[in-house]
This record gives sequence, C-alpha cells and structure tokens, in this order.
Amino acid sequence: MAKYKGGWDLDLKLAELDNFPYKIQFTEFTGGNLMVQAINAGAIDLASASEIPPIFAIESKASVKIIATRKGPTVGQVVLVPKNSTAKTIADLKGKKVGYVKATTAHYFLIKMLEKVGLTMKDMTAVPLSIPDGLSAFRKGDLDAWATYGYSIPQAKKEGARVLESAKDILSGNFVIIAAPNAIADPEKKIAIADFLCRLQKSQAWRESNLKQWSKSYATAINVDESIVYEDAQEGQQQRRQQLLPVSDEAINSQQKVADTFFKAGVIPAKVNVKQLWDSTFNEDIAKCN
Repeated sequence: MAKYKGGWDLDLKLAELDNFPYKIQFTEFTGGNLMVQAINAGAIDLASASEIPPIFAIESKASVKIIATRKGPTVGQVVLVPKNSTAKTIADLKGKKVGYVKATTAHYFLIKMLEKVGLTMKDMTAVPLSIPDGLSAFRKGDLDAWATYGYSIPQAKKEGARVLESAKDILSGNFVIIAAPNAIADPEKKIAIADFLCRLQKSQAWRESNLKQWSKSYATAINVDESIVYEDAQEGQQQRRQQLLPVSDEAINSQQKVADTFFKAGVIPAKVNVKQLWDSTFNEDIAKCN
C-alpha cells in the first residue's frame, strides 16, 4: 500500500480498523504521481491520488486502474508566496519563478488560475519540483511562488508564507483509489482489496465524527501545530465531507474534463479517453459496505 504522511495507516489505527486478516506493508510517498509510477513498476498494489496522475499514466502507457472515488474537500490546495512578496493576484506571477508539482492537482489548478487572468505556464518560469524539494526551495527564497498541496502548506504558513489564491473552487473534490491490474486479477488480493476499501470507508466516517481527535494525531504525525490542522480540517468538513464512492459516469466525466484541459494547454501531446482507466470490479463491495 502506498500512503501519505499521516494517511491511511493513521486513519485506520485511530478508527481501530487496522486489525487486518492479511499482511499489509505501507510505503510513504509525497504525491500521487509517484504512486502511479510505483504501481506501474510493480512495487505497489494500491494507492490514492487525485484524478490527475492517472491521466499521465495513459500517455506513458502505465498499467494502472481506478477502482473507486474518494470525494473530499479541496481546501488544502493553494498557491503560496513568501511573507515578503508583493504579489496580490495570480497575474502578478508573470515573469516570476513558480514551483509546482508536475502531473498533480497543483499542475492543473495552476493552469486554470493562469487561464483566468489570460496567462499560461509559458508566461513565467515554471519549475517542476517534488513536495520536499519545493518546500526546501521555497524556504530558501528560490521561488517567487509555489503551487502545492497537503501538509507542506501549514508548514510553510507557520514560517510566514501566505496564500495568494486557493484552488478549493477549481478542483472537483474527486480523488481516486488506484490499483495494479495484476492485484485486481489475483483472487486473494482482490478479496483483501475489497475488505480494505470497506475499512477505508468506515475510517473516513470515523474521522468526520471525531475531527478534534484526528487533528491532534495528524498534527503530531506531520509536526504541525494542532490548531492549524484543526482549523483546516473544520474548513474542509464545512466544504465537503469525505466519502468513498463506487466508480461512476459522473467521476469519469469529471476526469475527462481535466484531461481535455491538459491537452488544450499542450501538457499532453494528444487527446485521451480516460474511460479506459476505470474498473468497476469493486462497485458492489463498496455499495454493500456499512
């Protein structure tokens, strides 16, 4: 299993759902794009990402399937600027050096933000960086702005960074569970994945009902002040509660719009049909989990 820092393993432990009747090894990653690569390399069976990294899997002919959707908040997706920055809008980034996480939500929402003010990625020096490298470059003053997500935001804000613009109304809130096709085809792993998806669904319900307790544990896991985490979690819950949902036409259509945006922006060389990524094998298992 691939996981983020303070991710699936923490949620399942807090909800007392980590008594698996099978063996699990969790490996930490900083982005869904890296998880897709790990699945394609045969190193990972199951992972979570936004709807964006799998689009690039089509281009690279990666062996990845989407088996479920996680509906969730999008408050932790922003463009940050240093505390001494004079930038007031995205338009002020013209000609500036801007870091972003390639093939992720950060890549997508940066394109959409620039589009709104009549700019493209070519109007600035866009630097693709991993989350750790981006945080390091941002701290050193090597970036004029940084399009990022997740636990890096409260860390940077704690050190004086401010949000230039949020992507919470740009992103769909559709995150996906991705799996290796050979894991789906393996009878024993298929049973384990179905059980794991149900546990995830229940752990998300627990989190929504125990936000204060979750925030305390998550803040410890990522080494950020509990008050910052709890405030962000409350804002996220007000926007959209987390849910694990079966594969649907609505989710496929949402991802297709994102893929079309990347093609229009010249990020991917050809128009792609995302439907080939989706696999409804676990729809019944998700629907009957309670």
